Amino acid sequence: MFRLGLTPPHPCDYLPGELSRSLVVIDEEALDPRAYEFLLAQGFRRSGTHAYRPWCDRCRQCIPARIPVAAFRPNRSQRRILGKNRDLSAEWHSATELSDEQWQLYHRYLQARHGEGDMARAGRAASNDFLFSHWAETELLELRLEGELVAVAVTDVQPRSLSALYTFFAPEQAGRSLGSFAIIEQVEAARAAGRSWLYLGYWIAPCRKMSYKANFLPLEVRRPEREIRAEQWQRLADRQAREAFLAELESDSFHWSREYSVQK
Repeated sequence: MFRLGLTPPHPCDYLPGELSRSLVVIDEEALDPRAYEFLLAQGFRRSGTHAYRPWCDRCRQCIPARIPVAAFRPNRSQRRILGKNRDLSAEWHSATELSDEQWQLYHRYLQARHGEGDMARAGRAASNDFLFSHWAETELLELRLEGELVAVAVTDVQPRSLSALYTFFAPEQAGRSLGSFAIIEQVEAARAAGRSWLYLGYWIAPCRKMSYKANFLPLEVRRPEREIRAEQWQRLADRQAREAFLAELESDSFHWSREYSVQK
């Protein structure tokens, strides 16, 4: 059992004009990779040491998503991405902080992608606090071109799953679709280790930065209901199922079927 708290409303980072709230785990000392895997299955996510899930008053656009790795096959576009990056080498490393080389790449990426945001102004210590946690087991996927580091995918390791936390890459290599390539590499790593899922965080269809996750099919999703139950994942096998799911979600009213009390 975890005690949970509810954050005050604050401007949403992804959808302009929306207010966001999060349900957060208070008892961080109770967290470890096995406990976190349970929370992932309930739609939670990690930011630094904090495990949270969206709990917004009006909006239900943050949809927990994961790839069932045994069933995934790259589509035509993803096969082109694989071909485009055939010249890259991939290595996995356990880590508790960014190396000098990784930090320099991370800083360049943030300056190019989020130059006006708070993340780009964060120092190295704050960035490590965001990417790592003392209770998580984290590995870094490094992608190199002729020895030069061009991308890093921060990945949490659980007994039955991997969780894709954050990927950053050299801005001049944007044409390689390295974010999507890293997901395919993470899927293959999970499959090779006998794990069942790669968690992608939240699929947010109206947000371009977060909508790409729906390109990985089959995709398993949880309806973003304001409730916590046992696992209730729905598999979207193809584009038709994906579009039907979105249409069904849009047709629902914003009335929550049940309110749950939380620790405040």
